[in-house]
Amino acid sequence: MQQRSQSPIPLKVLVGIATLLVPVLGTLCGSGSTAAAELQAGAATACITPPLGEPIVGGFHPFPAEHIHDDLHARCLVLDDGETQLAVVICDLLGIHRSVSDEARRLIASETGIPPQQVLIAATHTHSATTALGGTGDERFVPLLEELSDYQAFVARRIADGVRCAANLLRPAELAIGQVEAPEHVFNRRWFMRPGSMPENPFGSADDLVKMNPPRGSANLDRPAGPTDPTISFLAIREAEGRPLALLATYSLHYVGGVPRGHVSADYFGVVCRELERRVDREPSDPPFVAMLANGTSGDINNINFREPAPRRQPYEQMRLVAEDVAVKLAKTAGGLTYSRDWPLAARYQELRVAARHPTEREASWAEESLPAADTPDAAKTLSEIYAERVQALAHQPEMLDVPLQVLAIGSARIGTMPCEIFSEIGLDFRRRGGGQPSFLVSLAHGYLGYLPTPRQHDLGGYETWPGTNRLDRDASDRMLDALVEMASTLVPAADASSTSDKAP
Repeated sequence: MQQRSQSPIPLKVLVGIATLLVPVLGTLCGSGSTAAAELQAGAATACITPPLGEPIVGGFHPFPAEHIHDDLHARCLVLDDGETQLAVVICDLLGIHRSVSDEARRLIASETGIPPQQVLIAATHTHSATTALGGTGDERFVPLLEELSDYQAFVARRIADGVRCAANLLRPAELAIGQVEAPEHVFNRRWFMRPGSMPENPFGSADDLVKMNPPRGSANLDRPAGPTDPTISFLAIREAEGRPLALLATYSLHYVGGVPRGHVSADYFGVVCRELERRVDREPSDPPFVAMLANGTSGDINNINFREPAPRRQPYEQMRLVAEDVAVKLAKTAGGLTYSRDWPLAARYQELRVAARHPTEREASWAEESLPAADTPDAAKTLSEIYAERVQALAHQPEMLDVPLQVLAIGSARIGTMPCEIFSEIGLDFRRRGGGQPSFLVSLAHGYLGYLPTPRQHDLGGYETWPGTNRLDRDASDRMLDALVEMASTLVPAADASSTSDKAP
């Protein structure tokens, strides 16, 4: 163990230099190898449960956490093919600010040697948790924070700890890739309505052509505005002798809910993980099996069948029904797969410069007229007043935003990421165009830039397209998807494949 030096150079500077050198040294150290070693894997969890009193921000009016129903976690997986290490972290959070991901990856690089562009960090978007976005006000519109809040710094530290523990547990492993269908739980939440039945939006207009979350069983329902993605894609990892090690799945279901006010919960994401751990690792061992469920492309998807009236459910009942079914499907499918140790790894990371959305003159004028009084408490603000503040915050965005995009290659699979709540159509397109077997997207990775509708969906209007809910240019999804497809096409995992990182000018 190298001892701490008494150098007069500040520690922050030394760590920064070391972080910059990690990718270079890793490439140099691996360049003389002629063949990749067989796969190794390690998995661990780190608790990120906030203290009571922190705001739960799943709705328009935040309220303090009063009870911990189930702990929140950063679930971490590290893969190593002898040449390249990849880390995947799925956090039980509504969202994560870009600066939190940057800080966590800086810590991971300095403490484990895994380069930042080879670390995927994403939030699940549970609505019954606190946030690492930076609060509930204008700060979430700031691309980079000058200083992390106490909870943000805590989350970054725990993510790094979880990855470090997973790296400590690396051992020979086998991996298999699977897919299973679960169409009965996913429904498009954007609906065309019968003529004359569209309500006004917060901007005092009935110009929207679709309604998000219309009344269940209403005679005014016409048809859904888009498709769903019922496919759960997953990686199943076990030790060389066959003991389950980890399972990483992605499902395009927004969240389920049914949580009492003031409760902190990981929602169905956490229940799926606990059920998988109970079903797959029937004789819990040390180190324990780790299950992970990421949010796929669910920006316009939820668990509500709008054609039928709402059944009466007890708190947590619906999420357990959904989660147990998903866990059963995953456990059964994983048990029938063929596992292998030959899984070359690669990654690519790019920051794509994308036009930010700014208010039109009409929207800016409306916001000025609709702002709440200076002494209006947050809990008393109307939806129009909330959006007036969001529109004004949107005006302070830079003209262009550097959008973090990432693709991981794990054998034949391609996992793409975007820092948004992605519409299902975009995920379906990436599955067709990504070039992997399979290709799938993970939402809310390395930041939060609002909802990401397609241009066609953008033109239909509705909640997900309103200024302040949507933060990027109308055509942003096309540019981002094209960039991810190009990135995926350049990744050919091999023993001598090195990860690349691009910064757009």
